Amino acid sequence: MNRPAFDAFVAEVFEGLPRADQRRWAHVYTRGLLVTPGRKTVRRLAASVSDSATAAQALHQFVNASPWSWEPVRARLADWVVRRSRPRALVIGVAVLPKRGDRSCGVHRRFVPQGGRTVNCQVGIGAFLATDDVAAPVGWRLFLPGPWSEDRELRGRARVPEGAPGTRGPADAQVLDLVDGAGRNVTDPAADGLPVVADLAGFADTTALVGGLVARRRRFVVSVPGDLVVLPDRAGPGTSGSRSGSGSVRARDLLAAHLARPPLRPPTAAAVVTGGATGVVRLPGIPVPLRLIGGRGPDGSGGGRIWLTDLVDRPPREVWATAGLSTRAADTMELLADDFGLRAFEGRSYPGWHHHMTLVSAAFAYGALGSTAPPAAPARSPHGPRAGRPPRGARSTAGPARGPAGPARGSAGSSPEASSRAPSAPTRSATAPSRILPTPTRTECS
Repeated sequence: MNRPAFDAFVAEVFEGLPRADQRRWAHVYTRGLLVTPGRKTVRRLAASVSDSATAAQALHQFVNASPWSWEPVRARLADWVVRRSRPRALVIGVAVLPKRGDRSCGVHRRFVPQGGRTVNCQVGIGAFLATDDVAAPVGWRLFLPGPWSEDRELRGRARVPEGAPGTRGPADAQVLDLVDGAGRNVTDPAADGLPVVADLAGFADTTALVGGLVARRRRFVVSVPGDLVVLPDRAGPGTSGSRSGSGSVRARDLLAAHLARPPLRPPTAAAVVTGGATGVVRLPGIPVPLRLIGGRGPDGSGGGRIWLTDLVDRPPREVWATAGLSTRAADTMELLADDFGLRAFEGRSYPGWHHHMTLVSAAFAYGALGSTAPPAAPARSPHGPRAGRPPRGARSTAGPARGPAGPARGSAGSSPEASSRAPSAPTRSATAPSRILPTPTRTECS
């Protein structure tokens, strides 16, 4: 770990914390997440970076009880990430975090199709600034379903503030609130016009999500279920009028029909592209033309993932590349769970959860991007980010070094000692929008 660089990073990101002791413990906690091997309990973090007998208690107090606002920290973190990586999209990802008991904020029972089972869990919704190589989390919402959305006693017990954004309503409303929050936090002009990429089929109402993004004038690439009903638009983009086909059709059927035959000359509702098919469509109640893009399944049929986008003016290959950034967020979810303590939160409160997730995000961002020089500003398209390769110098490193040797110790408020640089992030294939992250072997509070 580069000590001066880490100190400068923490000083910048946590500058808004009002008290010196809060900034000191933010430094200690973030450093502990980076250098502590194995499980990231508060006691292990404290033991890794401090000889103080009260360090664990102080860290627990800082995360669970200290009154500091996480959104300004996330805003500074987002600007730092933009300068370091020149992201191409804002990717929304979901993590299913198994929990024991029923007292943790937002805990509920949920059937997760990817795992084929019902789990007792919290659900975290994350916003990631993504390049071709890495996706850094810069915003979070703790999904509060059913009683957690309306029951005043439950919300009071978990210290959910009255009027807290993104804590009421269905999943799509909470996702849209996260998009709004990330948009407010990302102030660097280099991130203007980033499309939203979301692979949330089965978690959020796709039509409501698309409608909300259109109303916000946010460009997007969103995965949709195959049975989504669409209206083929035979006029297509760049033509006058909006001639729809004779009737509605399921998304999978429209694309499958065009995968089964050679492409037709324009104007057509869909055309075959390399590896899949694309078609201009409309959704009832949505005033803009949209494009479906679907891939071939493993057997060569049209059984792959289907995406819906308002980027009808972009080449299909570019939209494919943008959609593929969703896998970067899934990769990061695994790294956060394995190496950065995503599932190690030991408290029950709403503020504590957000504090922990903010610190985890900061640790990941430094681990992934702290050793890279800020890239030169790329030439920008008037329509938004380009889908080319990421700038030179944006290659990621992520995760703390693993090994039997423990980290060097220092005082609780000291700067981090030198340690080995974090290894490069492995590439992990990901197709499931919701990751079931294993339950820790020991949960101190749940």
